[in-house]
Amino acid sequence: MRGMSKIVRTITNILYSFIIIFGFYIIMHGHLTPGGGFQGGAVVASAFALLVVSYGALKIKDMLKAKNFSVSECSGLLAFIGLGFLGIGTVFFYNFLAGKGGLFGNVIYGINPGDLNTAGVLPLMNIAVGIEVLSGLTLIILYMFNANNPKEEK
Repeated sequence: MRGMSKIVRTITNILYSFIIIFGFYIIMHGHLTPGGGFQGGAVVASAFALLVVSYGALKIKDMLKAKNFSVSECSGLLAFIGLGFLGIGTVFFYNFLAGKGGLFGNVIYGINPGDLNTAGVLPLMNIAVGIEVLSGLTLIILYMFNANNPKEEK
């Protein structure tokens, strides 16, 4: 697949970083606002899709390697399952960090003031799911555009 015009590539260069920042914002604030790991991962993967569409699969296959995304997808999945097993002393996926103080959340009585550090293990699970989803969707995009096939048309 060939790249698009210089106008599309210029707009992609401008919007790409904002889309990624917004996706990570959704991942990090998923326990406080609508969104989370899956939605934020899909937004970040759409930034990679924008790169593939605007620059073409032949130029992008050197930058976005399927092996790297496969490794990060597996590590995100292992982190999510590992967090689930860490609370197994009580129940699977037990929120063992909630209310421990410091970085992982203080005990709050009444309405949550909107602090990021009040959810315990949930932000860590959102990050793991976000990594898994953005890597998985990017792999799907790369294989759909045939960006990692060595016998690609020229």
